[in-house]
Amino acid sequence: MFALRKRFVEVCAIGLCFLPMMLSAQAPIVRVTGGLIRGIADTPNDLHIFLGIPYAAPPVGDLRWREPQPVKPWQGIRECTRFGHRPMQKRIFSDMRFRSDTISEDCLYVNVWAPAHRPNRLLPVLVYFHGGGFVAGDGSEWRYDGASLARKGIVVVTINYRLGIFGFFAYPELTQESPHHSSGDYGLLDQQAALQWVHDNIAAFGGDPNHITIGGESAGSISVCAQMASPLSRHLIAAAIGESGAMIKPTIPAVPLAQAEAEGVRFANRIGAHSLKELRAIPAEKLLDEASQPGAFRVMPCIDGYFFPAAPDSIFAKGQQAHVPLLVGWNSTELPYTALMQGKAPTPENYKTIIRQLFGDQAEKAWKLFPGNNETEVIHSATQLASDRFIVYSTWEWAELHRQTGHQPVYTYVFTHPRPAEVHHTQQQPLNPPPLKGAGHSWEIEYALGNLATNPVYAWTKADYRVSEIMEGYFARFIKTGNPNGDALPHWPANTSNKRVYFQYIDTTAAAHEESEQFRQQMEFLHQWYSTH
Repeated sequence: MFALRKRFVEVCAIGLCFLPMMLSAQAPIVRVTGGLIRGIADTPNDLHIFLGIPYAAPPVGDLRWREPQPVKPWQGIRECTRFGHRPMQKRIFSDMRFRSDTISEDCLYVNVWAPAHRPNRLLPVLVYFHGGGFVAGDGSEWRYDGASLARKGIVVVTINYRLGIFGFFAYPELTQESPHHSSGDYGLLDQQAALQWVHDNIAAFGGDPNHITIGGESAGSISVCAQMASPLSRHLIAAAIGESGAMIKPTIPAVPLAQAEAEGVRFANRIGAHSLKELRAIPAEKLLDEASQPGAFRVMPCIDGYFFPAAPDSIFAKGQQAHVPLLVGWNSTELPYTALMQGKAPTPENYKTIIRQLFGDQAEKAWKLFPGNNETEVIHSATQLASDRFIVYSTWEWAELHRQTGHQPVYTYVFTHPRPAEVHHTQQQPLNPPPLKGAGHSWEIEYALGNLATNPVYAWTKADYRVSEIMEGYFARFIKTGNPNGDALPHWPANTSNKRVYFQYIDTTAAAHEESEQFRQQMEFLHQWYSTH
């Protein structure tokens, strides 16, 4: 009886939140933490869209390098019809196509896509973290648009969080002033605050606060791993999606607080700042310029004792992470062989020299696992090693740890479908042999989120749309049920602690493949290597 009464109250609350919408076919209005907001009525798609909703106070002035503070209330109705400022960053990645038109320290905003009409029930929620190496990116990027998944009955949220020097600066004075005696993980704390905001407010948009899936690609995937590990966030998560990346060595591991503080001191000394007061007085543009100089500042998430009580891989190994279903994977050619070969031709001699440089007294074992006896083998093995060292190994390790200790199914994929040609492609003759065909880093995003049509750079084909239909279908089913299977999709076996590991290869036809003995031996070799180096 109590549960029924609670559900009735929830439904009534949702109805009250949407009352202004019901009274008007025009722009929707809802109440969130801070006050009333007005969004966009996307009538052709039957969606309500809200852009640039503040989820915390602007982290400027004395709030620079503090954990996110409560949002400041406003009077009247706030227009949420434009994306908020994107975080402070340089133009680093050419494939980022933003819809926000300004950058600022004042960047803590979320965007929501919600079905305008739906059954009398709360809908599942996806909170998606953008990629960009923790130094670039924004929730306004076209490839993260939430409309396609929202049309499938999901409330989609993208967020902004502090980046680079603004989001990951540890410093002894910051640690001393913090009530938690921590510093450095401000970008991750922003994500946690956004998750809390979603939990507290998403019912106003028709979303279920107890059915939140977090997802992301690259740094966004690394963030998903981090949020699953943190005691501040794990109770807010019902399921998780990771696309290429984990906060595990060698990708972007969390370092001890003292090491991150030393990096902060080194940067402050480099620019001639001798106190926290001086550092906070530096204009944001100048601080960004200084931190963007080669070798000036390295992003180092840290084991601060607050967001992270221990290293994420240690937390997963002990089974202390969020025990939720995990869908996780990587792309078939995350990096080309040229990333490993240092500009040299892919000959066995050059490859063997690089193997010796990388693995020292373990070079012979590495050679046997990643052979390069001819050019074809070198291109294949160098591609795999470049990809493994960049992001595949850490993602595999995350999946393995969660499979062993998470008490929930793990669905592992390898995205293999190559992009089509560019619409205005200029053919250049490469000096070295062409890279392997397959899917490079970040190529799956538009397919997974149903956003091929938002990217005019590529000449998408029927085959591409078929791959997107499959992958987005898996994502939508997983967000709704914690299981990607159903809707006539090819069967995707779950991995559990007592079963063989399967990878779902995603292409025009998706099929399950058992993990090969050679691949496991390669990963176990890298595990041993990174555990001792």
